[in-house]
Amino acid sequence: LFGNSEEELIIAPAIERARALGMRIEGPLPPDTAFLPERRAVTDAFICMYHDQGHIPLKALAFDRAVNCTLGLPIVRTSVDHGTALDIAWQGKAGAESLIEAVILAARMRP
Repeated sequence: LFGNSEEELIIAPAIERARALGMRIEGPLPPDTAFLPERRAVTDAFICMYHDQGHIPLKALAFDRAVNCTLGLPIVRTSVDHGTALDIAWQGKAGAESLIEAVILAARMRP
């Protein structure tokens, strides 16, 4: 807003460095348009600076199969992207879609 922002000083240089390393990366993108269908069709992953920038659209678009992953670790880490659903525990109502997607993504990410 007033210059010397985090976007200018940290995020944009990090994106340029990633490009210099050969990564195909775009951004920064405004969160209200980043998840439009035409962008999702050509994007492998979205890296969001804040929890809600990613979780709100992700859950709105794919609550039952949403997955999150942590990048930059020495191991592959994926997880379902919903809560514990204690209100339906042990009732046979919970779906396995998100868990299945998390396992598939982990397998695709393996070194």
